[in-house]
Amino acid sequence: MLDLGSGAGIDCFLAAQRVGSRGRAIGVDMTPEMLARARENARRGGYRNVEFRLGEIEHLPVADRSVDVVLSNCVINLAPDKDAVYREAYRVLRPGGRLAVADILAVRPIPARERADRTRWTSCTAGALEPDKVRQLLRKAGFRNVRIELARPPGGSGRRTTAARTAVVSASIRATKPAA
Repeated sequence: MLDLGSGAGIDCFLAAQRVGSRGRAIGVDMTPEMLARARENARRGGYRNVEFRLGEIEHLPVADRSVDVVLSNCVINLAPDKDAVYREAYRVLRPGGRLAVADILAVRPIPARERADRTRWTSCTAGALEPDKVRQLLRKAGFRNVRIELARPPGGSGRRTTAARTAVVSASIRATKPAA
């Protein structure tokens, strides 16, 4: 299992329990401080089947066809080159492998001026793509069986950014790499 943007490691620790002692959970993060925290959390928790690597999710420090599952939790929307992220995820997955992502998607296109606004990036909304664009990038990378489910909070179509009125929602994104 590979976690893109693993932070302090919580998703890796959850996955490590599921893969068991013969499996392995790998976390990739671009910040040395978070890697240090994740490694310390792994040491304190006694996780021996977890490894954390420094790297960008657009250039994964992981061998071709070496993992069964790629996970990510609200990180891909922050990546400047999402096309590269999905290509890399496809590259490292074994045939028949699965992608399972939780992320933020836009209900409608986000204007360029809002995408350029740094406060929108810190609120995790500027990098959100529309579901059709994500589906297109995944298929372009080679994924099949692409499923995107948007969460809709009660009484609304999504969280709205304060100044922009751009609707974004959390989403579950799943896809598979063909077995042959």
